[in-house]
Order: sequence, then structure tokens, then C-alpha cells
Amino acid sequence: MFRLTLGLAFTATLMASTASSAAAGVEGARALVPHRAVYDLKLKDVSERSGIEGMYGRMVYEFTGSACTGFTTNFRFVTKTDTGEDQRTTDQQTTTFENADLKEFRFETKSFTDEQLDKQVSGEATNVSTGVKVELQKPDARELDLTPSQFPTQHMLDVLENARKGKRFFEARVFDGSEDGDKSMLTSTVVGTKQTPAADDTDAGQAGEFSKQSYWPVTIAYFNDSGEGDAVPIYRMSFKLYDNGITRDLTMDYGDFVLTGQLAKLEVLDKAPDCK
Repeated sequence: MFRLTLGLAFTATLMASTASSAAAGVEGARALVPHRAVYDLKLKDVSERSGIEGMYGRMVYEFTGSACTGFTTNFRFVTKTDTGEDQRTTDQQTTTFENADLKEFRFETKSFTDEQLDKQVSGEATNVSTGVKVELQKPDARELDLTPSQFPTQHMLDVLENARKGKRFFEARVFDGSEDGDKSMLTSTVVGTKQTPAADDTDAGQAGEFSKQSYWPVTIAYFNDSGEGDAVPIYRMSFKLYDNGITRDLTMDYGDFVLTGQLAKLEVLDKAPDCK
């Protein structure tokens, strides 16, 4: 998933640290399925102030690795936007690696506009006793100490664990290296009752062997930690989540416009060897 992260993936406030929680995390991580998912994006809703007349695109999310070796995510998000006066193509390419045992997270994002690189962010983060220590390499080399946060795969594992337990609402702080890689975000997650696909479920058929399996409808809202009044989410993601971490039927609400992402292709990849 994302940020979805996917994005792509995407919860407890802090990463679990007790032996029993760690064991549960390993078992949950073993259930995650390495896969490559392709989503077709289109504009669902737009406000006049956005300046957008049309938008469409494609998102590719690839998730590989294991609880033993760590998880790698490759994510590409390409959109074409029509403002009525011109058209532009944006291309965001992100690679992350997360090792829960070592409490390490590495990230790199390159953003292009009309094939010209206009932003690059890279660095690594480590969960330490006092919080998250971030070492940025680009755009500027610097070190940061942030509030204790979860990394994306741990966050997704907690979403799944809470969903299985029937916990419908929970909050967490997440660091995923997005934007400038220098801050974490507050999240609130709502999980609906587990459902089976209806006959007219738009992209269930693209899920292959999982097409008839039940899923949870999930919505995650992301907030800046401004501490001022009633917070308004930066964006909100809704999706259908399988027990193995695969998602489909996405809705991405950025406030001024809303995109939908329908699963176009799903490829299950080989699992890495399990821990001995």
C-alpha cells in the first residue's frame, strides 16, 4: 500500500516494543503478500479554485521482501493535468526500505514535471529511545530529531491488526519520508465492517485469486502537526484492504480535487525466504 503509500501503505501511537507485540508484528508481516499493483487514476471531483479542468494518470505500487530481510517499496505516480491554458505531466518516483528488527527506514523520492527533475529527497531514519532520528542527504544534508513515530509498513501492520480485532477508530504518528522528509504526520484511521465484494464491485475482478475474498473498507486522514485549532487533513485516502495487505478501489481526497484509483492489474510476486 501504500503511503497507500502508496503511495501506497499506509494504529498505535508508538511502534510496539513489548516482546508479545513484536511477535505479533512478525506474524502479521509474514502474512503480507509481495505484489505489484497497477491503478488507473481519474478525476472524481474538483473545485473551481483548483484551476484544474481535467486529470488522469496511473499509479504503480510494488511491495517486496519479508519480515526477515526487510521490505522494499517501489512506487510511481504519474498524472497528466489540464488547466485549460496548458497541460503538464507530473511523475513521482519513490523507493523505500524498512527493516523492523533494526528499526531502520530509508527513502528516496524524485519528482519530475514534464520530464524535468524539480525535486529530490533522500535520507534514512532510525527509531531510537527518544524518537526518530533522521539523516537527510538531499536536498540538504542535515540531521533531525523527531517525535516517536511509526514507519509505513509497521503502520499498515497495525491497521490490519486493529481491523482483525474489530477496532474501528485509532490514531498514530507516521514518518514516511514524504514532502521534504523532515517531519512526521498525525493520522486517524477508520475501519469499516468486513465485507464481501458485490456483483457490481468495480475492480474486484482485477484482483485475481483474491477477487472474491472479503475486505475492510478503510479511510486514513493525514494531518500536519500544527497544534492550532481544529485540524483539517492535508489529504484523505480510502481503499478496500485485504488481509494480506493488498488494496484496491482507491479514493484520494486532496481537498481541492479528488482522484479515484481502480485496480487495473495485480501480479503476485515470489515470497522471500522466511526467517529461520
